[in-house]
Amino acid sequence: MFTGIIETLGEVAELRKEGSNLHITIASPLSSELKIDQSVAHNGVCLTVVSVDTGIYTVTAIDETLQKTNLGKLREGERVNLERAMILGSRLDGHIVQGHVDQTGVCTAVSEEDGSWVFSFEYDAANGNPTIEKGSITIDGTSLTVVDSGTNSFSVAIIPYTYEHTRFNSYQVGSVVNLEFDVIGKYVAKLMKGR
Repeated sequence: MFTGIIETLGEVAELRKEGSNLHITIASPLSSELKIDQSVAHNGVCLTVVSVDTGIYTVTAIDETLQKTNLGKLREGERVNLERAMILGSRLDGHIVQGHVDQTGVCTAVSEEDGSWVFSFEYDAANGNPTIEKGSITIDGTSLTVVDSGTNSFSVAIIPYTYEHTRFNSYQVGSVVNLEFDVIGKYVAKLMKGR
């Protein structure tokens, strides 16, 4: 479980294919604090640390993960949002995030709004994932509040701190992002669909 509060950015140091798996080596200030078998969210995708070395660590993404997320599009030198698993008993500053990406979305607009930014996204509504105004959404692992919600689209407002300390400052129209919809909203939608 995660909170959606990004701890730091990491940089992709190496990408290595092995069969259908992708081994992703990340250079990060967190590396010295990690241990093998620990869960870390990478752009919102929960992956297990498989090796740790000085200043770097490696995780492995299987083919299903590469097909359903933006991790298969990573390039060496690219930055990723990082968050370690939450500690039970700590404050939950964001919202409950599982690290299980539901699908990807595409950035459709970016506008500066007198010191903050509004980002708009579209996604395939066929999967039945809902957004609601003032509800929660996770974009590349970042816990955010939905500003406007449509059938297959939504927007979020980004404050300067989030813009500077996450991947948001690199997004542009056409950027592909990982989306994890609010877990409570997903269960309610599924129950209502069954009625």
